[in-house]
Amino acid sequence: MKNSTRNLSKTDHCSTRWPVHRIALGAVFLLSIAATAPAGASSHMDAPLVTLDPAANTTDVYAFISQDAFGQKYLTTALGVYPFEQPGIGPNLFKFDDRVTYDIHVALDNTSIGQGKADLTYRFRFNTVFANNTTMQSYLGTVAPAAPGVFPDNQNLRQTYTVTLIDNRVQESPPSPPGRRPSPPVTPTPTSTVLGSGMVPPNNQGRVTNLYNQNNDGDQPAKPGVLTSNDLDPYTKSTIFNIQRGHTVFAGQREDGFFADVQSIFDLDFTFGRDRNTPTKPYDSQSGFNIHMIVLNIPIGQLGGAKIAGVYATTSRGDPLVQVGRQGNPLFCEILIAHVDKDRYNQTQPTSDAALFSKYADNPIVSTTLGLTPPIPGLLRSIYIPDLIKVDLTTQPARLAGSTGFNRLGFFGNDRLQSTAQDPFQNGGIIPGGWPNGRRFGDDVVNIALIAVGANPATMSSPTTHNDTTYNAVFPYAGTPHNGRNINPSTPNQF
Repeated sequence: MKNSTRNLSKTDHCSTRWPVHRIALGAVFLLSIAATAPAGASSHMDAPLVTLDPAANTTDVYAFISQDAFGQKYLTTALGVYPFEQPGIGPNLFKFDDRVTYDIHVALDNTSIGQGKADLTYRFRFNTVFANNTTMQSYLGTVAPAAPGVFPDNQNLRQTYTVTLIDNRVQESPPSPPGRRPSPPVTPTPTSTVLGSGMVPPNNQGRVTNLYNQNNDGDQPAKPGVLTSNDLDPYTKSTIFNIQRGHTVFAGQREDGFFADVQSIFDLDFTFGRDRNTPTKPYDSQSGFNIHMIVLNIPIGQLGGAKIAGVYATTSRGDPLVQVGRQGNPLFCEILIAHVDKDRYNQTQPTSDAALFSKYADNPIVSTTLGLTPPIPGLLRSIYIPDLIKVDLTTQPARLAGSTGFNRLGFFGNDRLQSTAQDPFQNGGIIPGGWPNGRRFGDDVVNIALIAVGANPATMSSPTTHNDTTYNAVFPYAGTPHNGRNINPSTPNQF
């Protein structure tokens, strides 16, 4: 999708516009119905093959503007993998896979976003060792966090990782001598720079990782989200790393921060059990589960003055790399793309989206199955083709879940931001505060998407749900991983 700061007027009807314009066209009538739509999020089981490869199976991608306590602005990006981690498992534990390459890609402005081509790739590779290989235990007693960058003695399972920046940007043409024709652009040669490394904290295993949990008691639920970095649990706080060029990174287990009655949604049952008085419906199918997550803060100053960024992520195996997973905007592969093309989506780049997958955005299967008519023609194409999460980099930081002014419905809940790069509504540059202008933890993407495909919220029945714990208001934003000693995943009404 072409993303131009020069060509964002309402009279521009090309399919490469940034998606916010078309959302704006329907904002007036959608605002009145959005609040009653069913809440939810991604199911994490998007395509057949990657479902069999959980360590490479992407759950969700996030991208939004944040700011630290010193006023430094970042493009915050995050990639979740390994869906539905039952927190009480053992003795072998969920972890990042040393054989998987995890990439977060960033496209910058106009041509790159329109073509779905990454300018920057942040590559994460992991290495796992056991300090003591003669025991079956991953943790040899209570784990007490050590100094940053130093593994605690009792943390037997130890994962480290490196972060490499691959810069694919086209270099400027060399100056031409007077009287000669301009030199052609230099063919881009990707440059690789190792930005730094980090270590992964232990999973929340209860008593041996008691500091994750309320009252530092390993039998209690995980601690809720916090407002300041000093209040983060010690395991998380000691594994946040500042690496080169002002980047900040975290990689480790987090709670799955999404909420959806997956069975009802994928049965296309938007009564959520009302039709049969089902006593356990609706409920949060992700309640009580964890995932593994990479969170990366990219300083805005490292993005070369770009006004808009497009973010997506991939997972790959082998040497040479073979891509097995891909994730951009929520819900595209799992809800809009037919089974025949789901694996193809995961194995291709956004550069192919217009040719291979635009038909699914133009004629959503969900709409066809339910006899719905999308209220805004071309809306889904403008969001999903190519499938990158577009973020306006000129706004103030996004409001975070739990903060004043945050609304999970974003634009439809009057949660909006001021852009200095564009004025799509001709209202002074007011744009959505959440998805599809970026994506924050807590954005109610299913509500927005269902409205976009033409679902009528007046015929649906779902209470206002929320995540089963709270998010952090500071990096790494995702919530504390659940404690396996006392959680019951998928418990009805425990959200």
